[in-house]
Amino acid sequence: MTTPPAGSAIVTRFAPSPTGFLHIGGARTALFNWLYARGRGGRFLLRIEDTDRARSTPEATAAILSGLTWLGLDWDGEAVSQHEQAPRHAEVALEMLARGHAYKCFSTQDEIEAFREAARAENRSTLFQSPWRDADPATHPDAPYVVRLKAPRDGETVIEDAVQGRVVFRNDQLDDMVCLRSDGTPTYMLAVVVDDHDMGVTHVIRGDDHLNNAARQMQVYQAMGWDVPVFAHIPLIHGEDGKKLSKRHGALGVEDYQKMGYPAAAIRNYLARLGWSHGDAEFFTDEQALDWFDLGGIGKAPARLDLKKLDHLTAQHFTAMDDAAALQELDDFLAATGAEPLTQRQRPLVAAAMPQLKDKARNFGQILERAHFVLTERPIEPDQKSAKALDPVSRSILKELTPHLQNASWERERLEAIVTELAAQHGLGLGKIAQPLRAALAGRTVSPSVFDMMVVLGRDESLARIQDAAMEH
Repeated sequence: MTTPPAGSAIVTRFAPSPTGFLHIGGARTALFNWLYARGRGGRFLLRIEDTDRARSTPEATAAILSGLTWLGLDWDGEAVSQHEQAPRHAEVALEMLARGHAYKCFSTQDEIEAFREAARAENRSTLFQSPWRDADPATHPDAPYVVRLKAPRDGETVIEDAVQGRVVFRNDQLDDMVCLRSDGTPTYMLAVVVDDHDMGVTHVIRGDDHLNNAARQMQVYQAMGWDVPVFAHIPLIHGEDGKKLSKRHGALGVEDYQKMGYPAAAIRNYLARLGWSHGDAEFFTDEQALDWFDLGGIGKAPARLDLKKLDHLTAQHFTAMDDAAALQELDDFLAATGAEPLTQRQRPLVAAAMPQLKDKARNFGQILERAHFVLTERPIEPDQKSAKALDPVSRSILKELTPHLQNASWERERLEAIVTELAAQHGLGLGKIAQPLRAALAGRTVSPSVFDMMVVLGRDESLARIQDAAMEH
């Protein structure tokens, strides 16, 4: 395997193109780079590959930065714009030209197409072989030209990939790639290598759709005499149907998952398990992921998106999550979905109820649904389903319950004992009183335990809601 120079620190990078949102596949690539660098005390860099000026937008760049920030993947230093490094890329192309590792090619597009048509007709390789490769500079015309890499024609280019293993490319199957266009602008293939070298990147961890690019990029490293980074090409993510992710699979962008109510920690855990494993561990913390993550744990087969697994992991993360952190992420969820923020009245009540709200929750939407009892105010309007529990008999029992609660010590165990005792006096199970109590306190059938709600709401508010419900309508 190719290794970085002795004594050098680990440096990884994430290099998205700002042509749209932060794709879930890109987010996983960023996570793998972040885990590998951070877990080894290295640096994680961000480069925006905005050389495609027609499709790159500031809005897409902002969406990528926002997505990474929400995921908690912090990067070192400022994000680098590839477009702004264009003079440096051109400088390297001209240096390769001066060293004899590149050449000026004056072939026009028509000539290149004519070459390929003739090759097809003769059943030869259509890989373009420029007649200018070994031409005497004295014969160069005064005409536009591109700068091509003078790639080796014989032998092999070998990538010792940390995930894919030894990958061999025959050099006679690789063309002399264009490094500098006729207008003097550098190509993406050159720019990537120059940027990675200049940024000191030691490990290039990216999707395996870039594996073929690695062979041609390796030739640039060799032409310049630069250290070759460790390559690690990771399999792509497929949908649950086993096909490459596309719009038909639904949510594709990181912001979609935030708006669906998943906490960032659960997404990090889930993405880490997409294509990487550590024994049988499914649920793990960031600290464990940073400690365990290595390139050897990445499989060669495509990973499959499975939202049921994500839901299961999310429930575990909510259980483990600090209540204050859950409240902060709930605020972020409300902002991301354009919902009203919590009011000064609601916030302390939601905070007090959070241990019950997040129990077995699979997203923040469910937490908000359970929190309805503190988000709403009197008079409580029960929905159609819970209103059925408030029949005349139930109202009568609620009316009877009120004096028992008025002077009780307001603790969960004592409240439960009072209600249980009253139920027994009527020959009823606890649930028969809990249902109308839930309708009185929350107006919903989905809520925390009635006793937990009473503790959070306090004596006065709880009694007022119960008395409201006990009244005939």
